[in-house]
Amino acid sequence: MSDNTLLEVKNLKMYFPVTKGLLRKTVANVQAVDDVTFSISKGETLGLVGESGCGKTTVGRCILRLYRPTAGRVIFEGQDISLWPKDKIRPLRRKIQLIFQDPYSSLNPRQSAGDIVGEPLTVHKLVKNNREYRERLGELFRMVGLDPGMQDRVPHEFSGGQRQRIGIARALASNPSFIVCDEPVSALDVSIQAQVINLLQELQEELKLTYLFVAHDLSVVRHISDRVAVMYLGRIVEITDWETLYENPLHPYTKALLSAVPIPDPSLEEKREQIILRGDVPSPMNPPHGCYFHPRCRLATPECSRVKPPLRQIADNHAVACIRV
Repeated sequence: MSDNTLLEVKNLKMYFPVTKGLLRKTVANVQAVDDVTFSISKGETLGLVGESGCGKTTVGRCILRLYRPTAGRVIFEGQDISLWPKDKIRPLRRKIQLIFQDPYSSLNPRQSAGDIVGEPLTVHKLVKNNREYRERLGELFRMVGLDPGMQDRVPHEFSGGQRQRIGIARALASNPSFIVCDEPVSALDVSIQAQVINLLQELQEELKLTYLFVAHDLSVVRHISDRVAVMYLGRIVEITDWETLYENPLHPYTKALLSAVPIPDPSLEEKREQIILRGDVPSPMNPPHGCYFHPRCRLATPECSRVKPPLRQIADNHAVACIRV
């Protein structure tokens, strides 16, 4: 682990037991995350993309220690936090924060906007008196582009974009160094998405923040990420910088994802190859043998059903999990 590495995830697994009967006997496991490894440097944004149910959000929640991982290590600032007891986790939450996906359900409808943003200040005892509290609240509101005079309003008096800004201000209140952005713009209109993405980039530069940006929209990830990791059925299948991913994708699944991103030029859109994946995503309770993607892959060979490909480095800053590459 280098001095510049803020977070390192090693062989992370998160299985959820499926129980049956009065004795709640475990009959199967949902393999939500299966052997995920990556690292994030200070000040970097790693985009984590994949279709719904592939385990992206679960990775973020394991890092936040909302889930205790089944196996593997989560090393933050040089310390393995994956096995920390609950009494040590609260101080950790000051440094690692979360921006939720849904700005409508993530804010308490009975609290004012000021109370929502100010709660971390009181929980972590970050202010000494009421004057400091009010000053810090005003600073946080201005930081995310909101009028401090709106502090006494309740969430239903704000638009979706404004609510997400309140969520961002709440995440910033404890002065974190690392933020998990769990699809923070997927519930917003396209025009508002761009504003929120620009805000996150400005805040990152100003406050020296590090992001794990979870998304299913590759066009959104392109604008904010330094590197992108592509997940399929709980495993990372490709990880590289965003320019290489868009110009030279190597994994068949990454190529299929990129072929689904619309291009605004009709002539280019008409010429490019559309990759239609056959079948459905297998169940994480019973994943296929060998490569998890082989039942839907047009390049699959008999060997693909027997060999589980490791994520291997094939060039500087480019790793792929495919035996055909």
